[in-house]
Amino acid sequence: MVKIKKIWFDAKRIFLMTDSGETLSRPLEAFPVLKDASESERLDFTIGRFGDDIRWEKLDEDVHISSFYDTTEPNPDNEVARIFSRFPQINVSEMAKYIGINKSLLAKYIYGIKKPSVERMQKIRQAFHMMGQELIAV
Repeated sequence: MVKIKKIWFDAKRIFLMTDSGETLSRPLEAFPVLKDASESERLDFTIGRFGDDIRWEKLDEDVHISSFYDTTEPNPDNEVARIFSRFPQINVSEMAKYIGINKSLLAKYIYGIKKPSVERMQKIRQAFHMMGQELIAV
């Protein structure tokens, strides 16, 4: 089993080196909690006892080594990103609650790391429409 030996960051990515000397990296957009964290918060982690996961206790974030084998890169040219760029005043965390999904998942949709299903995209659009209707009623 491959184990994590070292973790480091640059401005846009998280890197890890395995015990076999392999270097893997992922864009920080793949881990929105880490993307939003300060440098000191990012560096405050522990590697799990089996060497296959990383824990940021203060951020309540866990990442497994298997996440580093996903090669999806950010794609900011997507519908969810366009909606949020059109309305930058909308708080992602609060909108995620309004939609009924996790903030990190919504952030991954915005960053283009994950693509929402047709049904989920409909729920996102519907939430924006409902919010618009509520604002009109004010």
